[in-house]
Amino acid sequence: MIKRGGVYIMESAEIVGDVTIGENSSVWSKAVIRGDEASVRIGKTTNIQDMCVIHPETDIPMEIGDNVTIGHGAVIHCRKIGSHCMIGMGALILDNAEIGEYSIIGAGAVVLENAKIPPRSMVLGIPGKVVRAIDDDGIKRIKSAALNYLRLSQAHYKGEYKRIS
Repeated sequence: MIKRGGVYIMESAEIVGDVTIGENSSVWSKAVIRGDEASVRIGKTTNIQDMCVIHPETDIPMEIGDNVTIGHGAVIHCRKIGSHCMIGMGALILDNAEIGEYSIIGAGAVVLENAKIPPRSMVLGIPGKVVRAIDDDGIKRIKSAALNYLRLSQAHYKGEYKRIS
C-alpha cells in the first residue's frame, strides 16, 4: 500500500481523471475510480474496498461524504452519498440517486436511478426499499467500520501484513 497526499492506495487500484480524495481515506485492491466523464469528490476517512467501481454519470459530478464505507464489489454510479454511510458488498447505486447521511445500503441491494434515500435509512432488496430507520447502534457500526478501515490502511502502509503473491 502507498500513501499519496494523506490517502492510502493499494497498488492495484485504478484512479483516473478528475478525482479528489480526502485525508485518511483508502482505496483497496482492484478498485476503480473514474473521473473521466465527471468529477468525483470523496471525503475524509472513507474507504473504497476491493473491486468497487465508482464512475459518475456523464456531466453529473459525484460526491461521497466523510466516514463512508463502500463494501467489496459495490458499483457506485450515483450523484451523492452523504457522510457516515455504509454501502454493503455488491450493492448497486444507479444514476442520479442520492443517499442521505447515516444510511446503510444492504449487501446486494439495488438503489434505482433517481432514488432519493432519506437520512438514517436502512435500504434492502431489489429494488432497494427503505425498511427501517437507523438507530444509534447502527450509527456506531457505521463509525466503527470507517475507523477500522483507517486502522487497516495504516497497518498495511507500515508493512504489518506481508504479501504472499
